[in-house]
Amino acid sequence: MPVFNQSRSRVIQFIFAGVFIAITGQLINLQLFSGQYKLAADNNAFYRKVIYPDRGIIFDRKKRGILENTISYDLVVIPSEARGTDTMTLCRLLNIDTAAYKKRMRDLIFKNTSVKPSVFEALLTPEMFAKLNENMYRFPGFSLNERSVRTYPYNVGAAVLGYMAEVDTGFLRRHKGEGYEMGDYFGSTGLENIYEKVLMGQRGIKRYIRDNKGRLQGSWENGAYDTAAVAGNNLYSSIDVELQELGEKLMQNKVGSIVAINPKTGGILCMVSAPTYNPNYLTGNQRKKHLVDMLYFDPRLPLLNRTVGTFYSPGSTFKTMVGIIGMNEGVIDDNFTVSCGGAYYGCGRPMGCHAAGTFTLKPAISKSCNSYFAATYRRILENGKYPNRDSALSSFNQYAYSFGLGRRLGVDLPSEKMGNMPTPKYYHGIFGKNWQSCNIISNSIGQGEITTTLTQLANVMAIIANKGWYYTPHLIDSIEGGDEFSMLDKFKIKHKTKEIPEYVWEEVHEGMQGTMEFGTGFYAKVPGINVCGKTGTVENAYRGEKLKDHAFFGAFAPRENPRIAIAVMCENAGYGATSAAPIASLLIEKYLKDSISGNDRKAKIEQLAKMDLIPPQMKRQMAKRDSLRQAQQMAAAKKAARDTSGVQEAPEEMETESTPTKPNPAKTPKKDSGRTAAVLPEELRKSTTVKRKTAA
Repeated sequence: MPVFNQSRSRVIQFIFAGVFIAITGQLINLQLFSGQYKLAADNNAFYRKVIYPDRGIIFDRKKRGILENTISYDLVVIPSEARGTDTMTLCRLLNIDTAAYKKRMRDLIFKNTSVKPSVFEALLTPEMFAKLNENMYRFPGFSLNERSVRTYPYNVGAAVLGYMAEVDTGFLRRHKGEGYEMGDYFGSTGLENIYEKVLMGQRGIKRYIRDNKGRLQGSWENGAYDTAAVAGNNLYSSIDVELQELGEKLMQNKVGSIVAINPKTGGILCMVSAPTYNPNYLTGNQRKKHLVDMLYFDPRLPLLNRTVGTFYSPGSTFKTMVGIIGMNEGVIDDNFTVSCGGAYYGCGRPMGCHAAGTFTLKPAISKSCNSYFAATYRRILENGKYPNRDSALSSFNQYAYSFGLGRRLGVDLPSEKMGNMPTPKYYHGIFGKNWQSCNIISNSIGQGEITTTLTQLANVMAIIANKGWYYTPHLIDSIEGGDEFSMLDKFKIKHKTKEIPEYVWEEVHEGMQGTMEFGTGFYAKVPGINVCGKTGTVENAYRGEKLKDHAFFGAFAPRENPRIAIAVMCENAGYGATSAAPIASLLIEKYLKDSISGNDRKAKIEQLAKMDLIPPQMKRQMAKRDSLRQAQQMAAAKKAARDTSGVQEAPEEMETESTPTKPNPAKTPKKDSGRTAAVLPEELRKSTTVKRKTAA
């Protein structure tokens, strides 16, 4: 045979051999390794129904359920079995068009294949469930699955309790092997997030056999291979739901937060972030709509937990720590006096002070004298026992760290911020190595670069109440069935400050009690209770514009046997004595006496609830939002009228009326004297950039 023909013959042989090997390999793969067709065949013969467990219930300190479960339904589909579905009827019932139907199907197949069940429409309303249930025979491949969903009986504690979100492919990759499937929900924020593995429970599976027309014929093997759903474990919290309700009422029409702690245990009694929202808005099939509306259109950021997710200069509440450290370092004593003529002149440029007179420590705390604490702070930094100011400032910071400042406390909530205790290295970068105490004199009155979260400030009040120790603030006291994952161990560790004598604490207690009896907190006294408190006002600016001061108040009560430590702040509300302090006094009375006594005190509740302290820059943004919505609604109404009547208008007019201007929220300022930090929910942060504007 010619060489040319031999070569061609060999090529043909190789081609046939290659095709044979490929076909054989694919047959082996399909028979032995690939589960796709086996799964499709099993789906023809069997129906696998997921039984979702009840998530654990969260109770308050008096065993009242504050986060419970109710029943809802999902519309589930196996795309490969949905051929022959009455698409038009289904779309009409779900209020979607056929394009949306096809897109959902494509997305489900891409994420979860065509032979696995996927959630087509989640968390049906009772009305929607009833309509679909009557027509399910029209929709082969579709089924209705029962699901336990969350409900909030008291409509409070949104920022603390958190909400659920549907898993996505990214979540499944990060939590591979943990039992999640497409269509599942997980705790996205708050306690739902932190205690997810305790609350979630275990899904159950029921298997049914089908006939040749796909109809269910009963359990497969009499349920021998079914698994029962296991409910999640219940959580018992330290929250007092009545105190939480009162706190949220008092913070209506305000931006700020409240944290109240039991100083003996570290248990958080109430935690209010204002403005808040009804947590039931983020359950059901309208959840995403409400979530987007809150993020996009409310400049007050109600989804931000201001108790742990924002930090501010603490203002005059910080003076208590300056006094404690000064006494313990020996740079002042109970006889040390400072004369104040209405300002501190020791650093050249006057630092204003609303108190005037000659003060020792106790009246300086009661009257909140800036001059006294400026002089004390300078003595601390220029203390001769340290080789230089760097060492003195580092020592000051060590005290602050032992009080839980400048670091995360470890509260059982996500997105906790650290606050800031500025270090010598930081000031080297600004003033050089030879910086002076006058460069940072604002720190003495809780301004400058010092920042804290409100939970840290409440914890400082608990430490002062306990005279030098604390348990990490926490919301959950115990877990039903035991702490399998050792999540509560860290809340049982007793933390102590640097060694401070008893008499120092007594001096500070005396000064704080004087605040309520004759000082800056006089009008917030609680009848029949010895309260130790400290007011604070914090200067702040937004984009170079000086705004009204933030109002702070920290306290504990009763002095003899402290049972509650509390911190309250209202953004841009002015003096702490006129807003934050009265709010705290009512909450102290409610907790210690279990009620508010006297018509005057009850009237004070309504007065404070109606007090409108929304910062002006937020009001301007709210007005823009409302105008935009009104323009959008008018444009939509006109478009609907045109579509209905069939009238065609000129292009210029249509463009003018139906294309409203998009909102342009201002960026968050890089640096203000009080700073606010926000974290957006994971599910929206991936696809959306939200520029926001908030008070410092």
